[in-house]
Amino acid sequence: QVQLVESGGGLVQPGGSLRLSCAASGFTFNIYGMSWYRQAPSKERELVAGISNGGVFTTYADSVKGRFTISRNNAKNTVYLQMNSLKPEDTAVYYCNRGRYSSGTYYPSETWGQGTQVTVSS
Repeated sequence: QVQLVESGGGLVQPGGSLRLSCAASGFTFNIYGMSWYRQAPSKERELVAGISNGGVFTTYADSVKGRFTISRNNAKNTVYLQMNSLKPEDTAVYYCNRGRYSSGTYYPSETWGQGTQVTVSS
């Protein structure tokens, strides 16, 4: 069956870095756009970054532009989120999503991973 398994979260100090990974299985990975969303306590889930199926096109939330980088390895069926210069407001559960990327916009589906907690605190 379709599975998305996130890893790489943890506790990091402000200004630090983390790299999240999402391992996909059960579907043809290279025909789907992929993305990372996050949800902080008492807030709605929001798009952090999306990437096209071939990895050429990306989109980012304004709050993470210049700090986060989304990438993918289609040979390994994995999407990554490199997070640098982390801030306390980046604290959230980060989720991987399988969807569609078209004309600069990412369209999510109801296929989600279980999430990985990222906590930025001193």
